[in-house]
Amino acid sequence: MAATMANSSNAASAMMVPARKYSGEVEDANNNNNNGAGAPIHPSPHSHTPISSSHHTHNNNDGRISGGSMGASSISSKPTPITTPNLRFLIMDAPRQSNLHLYIKECRRNHVTDIVRVCEPTYLGGELISAGIQLHEMAYEDGHSPPEDVLQRWLTLVEERFFGNGLSASNNKKEQKTIAVHCVAGLGRAPVLVAIALMEFEKMDAVEAVMMIRSQRRGAINEKQLKYLEGSGRRYWLR
Repeated sequence: MAATMANSSNAASAMMVPARKYSGEVEDANNNNNNGAGAPIHPSPHSHTPISSSHHTHNNNDGRISGGSMGASSISSKPTPITTPNLRFLIMDAPRQSNLHLYIKECRRNHVTDIVRVCEPTYLGGELISAGIQLHEMAYEDGHSPPEDVLQRWLTLVEERFFGNGLSASNNKKEQKTIAVHCVAGLGRAPVLVAIALMEFEKMDAVEAVMMIRSQRRGAINEKQLKYLEGSGRRYWLR
């Protein structure tokens, strides 16, 4: 009888343990312990700066798109602007449906016209559309380099937004545009795409591009990703 009651108690306790809302992502967690060679890490004012709100969690029917208790009313890692005379990017971690409104505020503050999502969806795109922001799906597998189709779509978007009218961002101050890009934690796949754009359009080498990003976003781009960037060169130049 006692054994039966103990088993029932254990089963009830197990049912009360909340399920993980997102799994399978290792890219960003590994970056904090493996920062790559040849580029120093600098403290960043953008790391671990919460942006709070009293906004409530949205209900939805998709188990992958859920507010959750963490991040439901704040942004744990403040979005990081990466700017040059010709390019403007905003590197972010992944919004949740419950805090998407906070990211939209940050995007408006930074003149974001497009958001590129390179990971599994964690929010719906309706609020972005209502805010006048285009959502681009460019997800690719964690732990891998971006495939050819993602590279071409990414670089085409960058070229169209910043050079499509024949003017660079520095010469077109009447209409500032920014492309936001995010993966899960904003430390792996998203900054890799930004680094590729810096190499392609600003003619930076890999280490220079990575150092620029790391100086603003601590822990971005690990050693494996740096080696990929060093080996890829500027093979995808579009202009």
